[in-house]
Amino acid sequence: MKKRKLGNSDLWVTELGLGCMSIGTEEKAAREIIETALDEGINYFDTADLYDFGENERIVGSALKHVRENVILASKVGNRWNQDKSGWSWDPSKSYIKEAVKQSLKRLDTDYIDLYQLHGGTLEDRIEETIDAFEELKSEGYIRYFGISSIRPNVIREYVKKSHIVSVMMQYSILDRRPEEEALPLLHEHGVSVVTRGPLAKGLLSDKMLEKVSPKGYQDYIQDELLSVLPMLKDKLASERSFTEVALQYNLSHPAVASVIAGASSPQQVKANASAINSPSLTGDELAIIKAISKANLYKEHR
Repeated sequence: MKKRKLGNSDLWVTELGLGCMSIGTEEKAAREIIETALDEGINYFDTADLYDFGENERIVGSALKHVRENVILASKVGNRWNQDKSGWSWDPSKSYIKEAVKQSLKRLDTDYIDLYQLHGGTLEDRIEETIDAFEELKSEGYIRYFGISSIRPNVIREYVKKSHIVSVMMQYSILDRRPEEEALPLLHEHGVSVVTRGPLAKGLLSDKMLEKVSPKGYQDYIQDELLSVLPMLKDKLASERSFTEVALQYNLSHPAVASVIAGASSPQQVKANASAINSPSLTGDELAIIKAISKANLYKEHR
């Protein structure tokens, strides 16, 4: 599987990463998913301290222990579980980040995290304090690089201006093209890589697309629009290939994107996603068709 450089780091990540949130807590089944990802050549694994109250980190760390030096391990911080685990609160403080990383390292059973990401962020945060925490963790050897996971253009601009982030994780797909106007050009210009999530738009951009259409719609699309747009896209683009290929290749077509993070709840899903990533790139004509049929939507409330 091809690799791309992550920002200005020395990390080379596979074009497909495994989003570990959906692997579940049944250890044998979760390990099978991770082992399948390794067999497919995936080297990039993304987790977070929030997932399954930290159990996700433990399972991921244990499954990757035997190949630790050969993989890129990414986790996230900032969402703090309440004591009774009934919910979480946002805490981007330096003291919390520096304590939370130690707990993540313990669960992951590793000495360092390759990419540590802030799991959100607002303009009300003490951004300089948060950056200072990550810089100290880097100088102390707990993490190699840091990034943010955010879809807020104003927050992204602040971190690009004030920090040494190497990546931004953000939702991006044919049905959610919001990053194209404000985020992707800015990040590409500054050498910050984008790691995309939600590339299949909750299954709407898979071959099961019409089964996944909800009365609630998706992003700027109401139900009737999806029932019209999706078959049109499939008819024009996926007569000889799976729509998963089209969806994942759309993300990879933008030069700012380093890797597409796709979740999987079975080994078969991992194999299908890997096959899609290894398929031919979209042509200029195919990209033009996608942009003509889909919406060039913009960020509204995420500020």
